Amino acid sequence: MHLALTGKSDRSRLQFQTRFPCLNRGGLFFVQDRMGRDCRPFRAWKFRSMVSASVMERGPFDPLENDRITKLGRILRKSRIDELPQIINVLRGDMSLIGPRPDALSHASVYLLEIPGYRDRHSVRPGISGYAQVMVGYVDGLDGINRKVAADHYYLRNASIRFDSWIAWRTIAVILMRKGA
Repeated sequence: MHLALTGKSDRSRLQFQTRFPCLNRGGLFFVQDRMGRDCRPFRAWKFRSMVSASVMERGPFDPLENDRITKLGRILRKSRIDELPQIINVLRGDMSLIGPRPDALSHASVYLLEIPGYRDRHSVRPGISGYAQVMVGYVDGLDGINRKVAADHYYLRNASIRFDSWIAWRTIAVILMRKGA
């Protein structure tokens, strides 16, 4: 009997944990090393929205892990509430409200080598929201990352208080229209 219970596939366990997020291991917060201004690492805070990865993390060009997002996590992501703890990062000076979104340090290290112009987006503090997020949205794969970097370059060339204000209003519209992950 014990072997039958422990022999369940990882996929079944993942589906169970996704349906019952209160049984998901992991704390309320998810902390991840990200690449910030001048390519310096910092720790970004978010509300946990996914089942903890038990075996392996997503590679830099792998598809998004939508099967790991909990039901509550989908709500948090669609409303962007999962990003609220990053206000801590803004207060600490690691991030700003508007700017290019910081990528995971492990992914950004690969993008620096593989994507022309990727380093340029690190000339400013990363933001909780940015032009790429409101115009391109969530991306995966090399083509998606290139579109995001092109949008970040557009932001860098046109950065102004007025443009940041437009991005802030557009972010609110994205949140209200539930255009998140």
